[in-house]
Amino acid sequence: MNTVRLTTAQALVRFLAAQYSERDGQEQRLIPGVWGIFGHGNVAGLGQALLQAAVTKEADLPYYLARNEQGMVHASVAYAKMRDRLATFACTASTGPGSTNMITGAALATTNRLPVLLLPSDMFATRAADPVLQQLEDTRGGDVTVNDAFRAVSKYFDRVQRPEQLIPAALAAMRVLTDPVETGAVTLALPQDVQAEAYDWPVSLFRRRVWHVGRPGPEPAAVERAVALLCTAKKPLIVAGGGAVYSGAETALRAFAEATGIPVADTHAGKGAVPWDHPCAVGGIGSTGSYAANELAREADVVVGIGTRYSDFTTASHTVFGNPDVTFVNLNVARLDAVKHAAEPLVADARLGIQALAGALDGWEVEESYRRRTRELIARTREIEDACFTVGHGPLPAQTEILGALNDVLDDRAVVVNAAGSMPGDLQQLWRARDPKAYHVEYAYSCMGYEVAAGVGAKMADPSREVVVLVGDGSYLMMAQEIVTMVSEGLKVVIVLVQNHGFASIGALSESLGSQRFGTKYRYRNGDSGRLDGDVLPVDLAANASSLGADVLHATTVEEFRSAMDQAKAAARTTVVHVETDLHGPNPPGHAWWDVPVSEVSALDTTRAAYDTYTARKQTQRHYL
Repeated sequence: MNTVRLTTAQALVRFLAAQYSERDGQEQRLIPGVWGIFGHGNVAGLGQALLQAAVTKEADLPYYLARNEQGMVHASVAYAKMRDRLATFACTASTGPGSTNMITGAALATTNRLPVLLLPSDMFATRAADPVLQQLEDTRGGDVTVNDAFRAVSKYFDRVQRPEQLIPAALAAMRVLTDPVETGAVTLALPQDVQAEAYDWPVSLFRRRVWHVGRPGPEPAAVERAVALLCTAKKPLIVAGGGAVYSGAETALRAFAEATGIPVADTHAGKGAVPWDHPCAVGGIGSTGSYAANELAREADVVVGIGTRYSDFTTASHTVFGNPDVTFVNLNVARLDAVKHAAEPLVADARLGIQALAGALDGWEVEESYRRRTRELIARTREIEDACFTVGHGPLPAQTEILGALNDVLDDRAVVVNAAGSMPGDLQQLWRARDPKAYHVEYAYSCMGYEVAAGVGAKMADPSREVVVLVGDGSYLMMAQEIVTMVSEGLKVVIVLVQNHGFASIGALSESLGSQRFGTKYRYRNGDSGRLDGDVLPVDLAANASSLGADVLHATTVEEFRSAMDQAKAAARTTVVHVETDLHGPNPPGHAWWDVPVSEVSALDTTRAAYDTYTARKQTQRHYL
């Protein structure tokens, strides 16, 4: 057997550089590069290996410097989302806090079912110098390290205690990363001494390896059962989720909707699968969904879920599907999701599943009265949206007016990135996406701090697109450091920084639950009340963005914002458009509910009143059995 003597880290770099994914005959690099921040746990291991690869050209695996370990995971996940889960990055961090900083990013990746390879450095496998710097000593066992925390948030976890263990671990990691059913965060914990230890590796480990991502077809009998149920439907509704986008099923879905007349609602991950102005598109569904989608959901007798995992926001906490006899047909590559809500499962790739349903339903369509009902609801929804865009609020504009202006100034291919706060709710109702990659909202984990870092990954995934990061001041303060990365990598991203001096989403939720927006505003502590309800803090986030290397434009009105966006689009480098909006809205009207428990007993009148409302809403909640 031909062998080559390399350190474990050098072997891993060579291996990763030779991995490819393939679907529908198109190959691409599975791991096109490595994000990292070096410390004593990886600088002499993976750091040395990446340097050696760059100098000797023995492996093509570029290194990218992040400014926060969580941020580099977010950037990798955003890249994977833009590439339909067929490519992602590896992320290396030093021992202790460097590695555990990646845990939130790992949870986000796994919750969203998006691939990312994490390479946290670990303590000495030999334990020769225990306890070393940053080591947690656990009385339950000597083999426990902080990296064990990754187990709960990873789809695959392994600790490479010997160099030769890397061979099965690395192959298993690639298997999970390229499996649409199992994908998520993959963690290979690498003790710092093992990274630098040499071994005679089989040369065949480093051959060019292509991981084929297949399209599993539906079982014919399952198609028959699904079609039999659909043929009984008078008011069917499609819910398109992320799986419809990741499988590239947009064309098939549009054709299916047109042929059958079944209206299509979408989740955050599925928005854009059917263009917003398509006759069958009824908008976002669920807790922050549109008027049309939620009205149709309440009436629907058969719901066809395509690539959705049915989060509580999608189902409005099990209240939006109001028909007492509603049944479900779930088309999903993962059986876990296909069987939810006692559905008739269709376990298959979304594109192939839609095509199978379309073939079996050839000639079947909904009644004209239902098409007319859909058109009427869409027309009413457009009136609601337009009113939000033109509310004329003052003295500060409403956030919805800023979104309306943004809708107007961006083209169909521009990518809007968002994740947390009040904006995802506003966007789900109001954003008019015509392209499946134009709407990049992370809402499975809804992680504050995702946006700026994700803008890096989205732009790297498709430099031809304008990438616009929408971020509120709360999320910006969580993690804005990757602006420096945008600048250093020469990435042109537009960041719309919406400042309202507080947490608008949680503030509104707090008020609705009787908690009076407590602790949700950025204010001085009031000496009289003892609470944070004094004057507004003199925080200048625009100056902060400028200090990180971005160009900054200011807007105080909607028209100034439009003008600033025109300048930002024409710019050649990362530009921040700073605009202040009213913390108190107004926001789009709500058309559904979200279950957040209210205190059952309270000394506050506001809380008691909220609890009465809560108990009334709970009466409509049910399991779909």
